[in-house]
Amino acid sequence: GGGGGPSADGEGEDEFRFALSQDEFLDLFLEDLELPDLAKRQVMGVEETQPVRAGYKSSGPPAALSVARTMRNSLSRRIALGRPKPEEFAQAEAAIAAAEAAGDDALLAAARAVLDKLNRKMRLVPYIDPLDVRYRRFEQVPRPVARAVMFCLMDVSGSMDEHMKDLAKRFYSLLYLFLRRRYKRVDVVFIRHTHEAREVDEDTFFNSRESGGTVVSTALEEMARIVQDRYPANQWNIYAAQSSDGDNLPMDNANTVALLRQVILPMCQYYAYLEVGHGSDEPGGGGGDATSLWRAYKLVVGEDIPMVMRKVSHRRDIYPVFRELFEKRSGALAEAD
Repeated sequence: GGGGGPSADGEGEDEFRFALSQDEFLDLFLEDLELPDLAKRQVMGVEETQPVRAGYKSSGPPAALSVARTMRNSLSRRIALGRPKPEEFAQAEAAIAAAEAAGDDALLAAARAVLDKLNRKMRLVPYIDPLDVRYRRFEQVPRPVARAVMFCLMDVSGSMDEHMKDLAKRFYSLLYLFLRRRYKRVDVVFIRHTHEAREVDEDTFFNSRESGGTVVSTALEEMARIVQDRYPANQWNIYAAQSSDGDNLPMDNANTVALLRQVILPMCQYYAYLEVGHGSDEPGGGGGDATSLWRAYKLVVGEDIPMVMRKVSHRRDIYPVFRELFEKRSGALAEAD
């Protein structure tokens, strides 16, 4: 390959190229990712159905033919109507042969009459009758569909500079792409917070330049209010992903931890906290001293707590950390170091 000159031995290799469609690339990009512990299930709508066996019917496509049920019906009918067996034909033919050998015309006529009767009955009672044929019947029933909602909580206070906001938005862009690609029925709720929190639409979440002070508990309170109004915890799988630079009003940390422990985590399937900032060049490392919010959240995280904490400080951190947060898990959630 490569358009070089002729080789001395006449051998070589062609260039190998392949192209990926956008869908194929996304499938590879998001391979082996999932929402952890997608457990609570409810039937939603009539468009999600699945075929379920519902007995048999007398007509249908060839692919749905039930050979076992057809042969069972055939056997039952043949027994009930007395269809001659091969042994009866053998006995009748043997009687005819014996009568011919004995030269007894009366006995021969009687034996032939028996054989004729068997042949007529054979024609009247076929081996398989159209009445015997059965096809598998299916009914479309609603399929249980997992109802899930993802809360995206983003700190947009004055302490979050453009670099930090860029990291957070990149993370949420990946998360949004993942949810829309892998799950048809997942609601996404966007919440921005400064010293107060409010639910916003997608465009406002990613593009608004609003700023202010920092009170993290307001975002958790807004999430709890929305869950109570629209997403009953006993019917919905509730997830949350929070991003912050770790800066919080010192007197608010106790309230934030109490909300997490008593309200948010008990109703969540999974809670991911991403701390963005400046620091180490190592992927996934935040560097520097632990922030006040990080220290407060470390008091909450435990082996049986559905919460994971990670730090990012560079754009290249985002995708590895995202995959780590939403990789398929077989056991308990891993605790952050």
